[in-house]
Amino acid sequence: MKAYHYTEIENLDVPAPAEKVKIRWLINEKQGAPNFAMRRFEVAPGGQTPYHTHEWEHEVYVLEGDAVAVSEAGETKIGPGSVILVEPNEKHNFRNTGKDTFVFLCMIPLQK
Repeated sequence: MKAYHYTEIENLDVPAPAEKVKIRWLINEKQGAPNFAMRRFEVAPGGQTPYHTHEWEHEVYVLEGDAVAVSEAGETKIGPGSVILVEPNEKHNFRNTGKDTFVFLCMIPLQK
């Protein structure tokens, strides 16, 4: 078992086309995880993740802030306690619509 505080993990800038987004890779192969990665994203006010798609799902849990989850079906308001399943090959992004930092956890399979 490994236990540590999330602030012990480096908070990295997510490159463009993301805007005002930081990521911490909380759990991945560096910590010995064989199958999944857990990431913590921070999106500053006015920021957003890129609108993109990929072959794997991800599971999202919102910790703080207000945002919209965007897909081809439209926008859904999300906030603390929201749970989102992004299905494989679904176009998506998250856009901070609030005055505070939007923070969420995102779990994905490790890419092997």
